[in-house]
Amino acid sequence: MGVKGLESFMERCCPEACVMVNLREMAKQHAAKNHQGCSSTANITSPTLVVDGMCCLRHWYFGKDWVCGGQWKEYVDVLRSWVETFTSAGIRLVFFFDGVVEHQKRQEWVKRRLRVNKDVSKVFSHIRKYGEQPGKELFCLPSGLATFTPFALRSLGQEVFCSVREADYEIASYARQHDSMGILGQDSDYIIYDSAPYLSVAKLQINSLTTVMYDRQKLCTTIGLAVTQLPLLACLLGNDVVSEEHVRQIRNSAVETYRRASPAAYSRAPHGQVVLAVTRLVSTLRSPDGEQTEFVPWSLNAPVPLRDLLKKGISSYLLPGQKSFEFVDVSASPATFEKLVSPEILKACREKHVAAEGFMVYCVVCAGVTECSNSLEDEEDEELLPQALVYRPCRQRIYGLLLLHGPDANSLENPAIREWFVYPGNPLNEPEMIHPVPINISCGHPSLDVLWFSSGPEVSALRLTAFLSVFDCVEFSELFGQIEDSLLGALCLITYVVLQVQTLSEEDVDAYLSQAVCQRLKSSPELQQIKLPLLSSRAVQLGSLYVRGISHLLGANNASGCPLPSAALMPWHVFDGRLFHSKYLLAHRGVEKHELLDDDPSCLSQFLLLKEKLVETCRKRSRALQSRPRAPERSLSPSPGGSSGEDWRQRGETAGGHQRGWGWRERRGQNVYKSRDRMWGRGGHRGRGQDFYSCHSSEDMSRCLKLPRGRSNHCRGRYQLAPRWPHPSAP
Repeated sequence: MGVKGLESFMERCCPEACVMVNLREMAKQHAAKNHQGCSSTANITSPTLVVDGMCCLRHWYFGKDWVCGGQWKEYVDVLRSWVETFTSAGIRLVFFFDGVVEHQKRQEWVKRRLRVNKDVSKVFSHIRKYGEQPGKELFCLPSGLATFTPFALRSLGQEVFCSVREADYEIASYARQHDSMGILGQDSDYIIYDSAPYLSVAKLQINSLTTVMYDRQKLCTTIGLAVTQLPLLACLLGNDVVSEEHVRQIRNSAVETYRRASPAAYSRAPHGQVVLAVTRLVSTLRSPDGEQTEFVPWSLNAPVPLRDLLKKGISSYLLPGQKSFEFVDVSASPATFEKLVSPEILKACREKHVAAEGFMVYCVVCAGVTECSNSLEDEEDEELLPQALVYRPCRQRIYGLLLLHGPDANSLENPAIREWFVYPGNPLNEPEMIHPVPINISCGHPSLDVLWFSSGPEVSALRLTAFLSVFDCVEFSELFGQIEDSLLGALCLITYVVLQVQTLSEEDVDAYLSQAVCQRLKSSPELQQIKLPLLSSRAVQLGSLYVRGISHLLGANNASGCPLPSAALMPWHVFDGRLFHSKYLLAHRGVEKHELLDDDPSCLSQFLLLKEKLVETCRKRSRALQSRPRAPERSLSPSPGGSSGEDWRQRGETAGGHQRGWGWRERRGQNVYKSRDRMWGRGGHRGRGQDFYSCHSSEDMSRCLKLPRGRSNHCRGRYQLAPRWPHPSAP
């Protein structure tokens, strides 16, 4: 976001305002200046660089197989190295992330999301055609990266803030208030704010710690404006508050006047002409006494509605301590559902949100709105529901935990949350109004104040029960303390997805569970060494679906009073996209369980336990998990780079085939999906009408897995494979 084309204008027409700087030297100079002006050495702090985290995501994430759902351990290693480079140079980092989408910028948010949808469609088209990842021109950030990066940075000991209004405003305010050495980001609005120097993350050379500083003072000297006139210039050029369409007539008039006065202007780039023309217009709007003002001068011939919009746009650039009009402190505005929760809950929601320790609760309770950006979802795959619909029942229970509680809960008018979720088929013309649903537990609906603020073993048990109820998995409470918290969270998530997505097969579940069990034991270098013979479009969507589910685990945990430590629910502890993709290909190829579990007896035991609990819970809810191995794509075209799909056929790997027929669009609004009668026989499958795996006891397991006698004894009497489910084609 920002002022379109302003940075490129400076680079082309005002190169003297684009200064290459060394951040180490800047830090030393900043420290020396502060040391001279400080009477006490105790008050001296390291030079602070304020980082716009949202602008940095694309520069931090460069995992090889980005379509697979994210290489999260590798990503955390990249963040750690990046942070250490600055701290070793004596630079303190403070990170800010967007916490809300302001109403006035929602339209722009929607436009961007719809544009990204087109790229996502191209990504899946490429994968289906070539069986490989597209080039960097279609690069999309893994789902959930903006959600989990603040937690990753906090785990690295960094100071992180989540905004309660537009993040660039809070970043500029913090930098000005704390006399920071600079703002590192990629948003031309930082040129307009009268704050710390704006440093480009796109031009950053991390090894040498050099980048480009866009110098607003030199810009103003070159174009003949005062710094206080930059907000009006930004609004007349068009920004996130004042669109280009609103000011097109003024701009066109300014360009005509400029061209008549400066015939040589035709030799400049078109956008450069516009900036120079509007600059000249703004320079003629000075007050008669020569003083600058934040108000729109009356000499600007603009109708009253546009004048008011320009005032609003200019006001958005004015920081605390600067003269403002109609400035509203968003943080002080009343919460949407303040009548449904106590003041203590409201305070805790905001504090956790600002400290980037919470997720979802602030936006729901205080703003009554929640949103989710683009996910890697294949609009051509009609079998798999979009994640927004898969997790909607989960979110409704989270909303219920937050808003429906106390003795008078049933008598209150049922509130509605405005959801802005991006998924195929949703035009985003307006939010979807989603009502909370109370969780179903025997002790009645718990009070949020009790869940968040009370203590004692009974409350701890209540928190866990509330959390598990969100995913309809209360039975798993017996596993608490017996398995790792991260595995308990993974089991809840996978079971929930199986219950919601009726087309999920036994092979899909095996891929999910084996990934969760094996990922914990693998280092980042080991995960990076995994080789994928090809990519499956279906596995890509399942990986994205899983990561979005992790964020719902986090939201449910926060709403329940954190029965599990948040760290246990982070993706770098429970998921790796490349590993999941490899498990998916193996599971659908029909490898034996010991191979799927890396020939590790302890992993196999954990896998069997988790699968037994999952199948048992699904059986109670009349969900029959069926084997449905996927056939490879019938043909794959050679990629533009010249590679062919023949190699993977020779290796016997599988791709994600699509089953055509009734899809989720025809079934939308229902939670019951009819299974296919068709099945593809594939290596290792014993025949039509028989399950892919048919071991029923520990002895059968030993025979099926071809384990040495000692491994069979390790598992005997402890865990059994799930009972066989009849194939849909069986009588």
